[in-house]
Amino acid sequence: MRLQVFLSRSGVSSRRHAADVIRSGKVSVNSKKCLAPSFKVDPEKDKVFLENERILPRENIYLMLHKPRGVTTTKRDPHAAMTVMDLLPRRFRHLNPVGRLDKDTTGLLLLTNDGGLINRLTHPRFNIEKVYRVGLDKRPGPADIKRLEKGIDLDGKYTAPCRIKMGPKNDLEITLREGRKRQIKRMFAALGYRVLDLKRISEGFLDLGRLQQGKWRSLTREEALMLQR
Repeated sequence: MRLQVFLSRSGVSSRRHAADVIRSGKVSVNSKKCLAPSFKVDPEKDKVFLENERILPRENIYLMLHKPRGVTTTKRDPHAAMTVMDLLPRRFRHLNPVGRLDKDTTGLLLLTNDGGLINRLTHPRFNIEKVYRVGLDKRPGPADIKRLEKGIDLDGKYTAPCRIKMGPKNDLEITLREGRKRQIKRMFAALGYRVLDLKRISEGFLDLGRLQQGKWRSLTREEALMLQR
């Protein structure tokens, strides 16, 4: 990988700042000073030093958490009774949530130290599908379902097309490829419905399965590789 990427993934700095560090002459590869951010290094074989300190590859960690209601999706918040980090062992509290779930929303939340993956999973151009189970105060009619699937105006911008699958009573599943702030609640509110319960059940190929609320698990090696691809 490029030296700039190696330094960023090892936690030295952001990718942009890593380029400046390299050009400053503070980085050497196999005892030779390197000034090129694009210089290719093999993390398994090459020895990279920042001044006199060797930089080792940082292990990427991927966790899936079943977020309960009432827990805030943030690393630190002095006003929050509980954050998602409080549900993890101390050794994982350096991880970052991938996106966010509202305080009263439950379900699948990924956490990782892989900044590149966070960007790919949260940037709209990658079109990652997320499926939510929604409980409404009343059952929507077919016309409203079609309007929502086609896209409705929120703050002067139409939502992207989505898919809705009706369930029993007032329940449904909605599949989105975007994630505006409180989007699902606002979409249904625009047509006169109130969301009583909201749960994210899958993201991309990952789903909660039998993971209980408040519990977490590490992704398998196969799952992590599929995410990276």
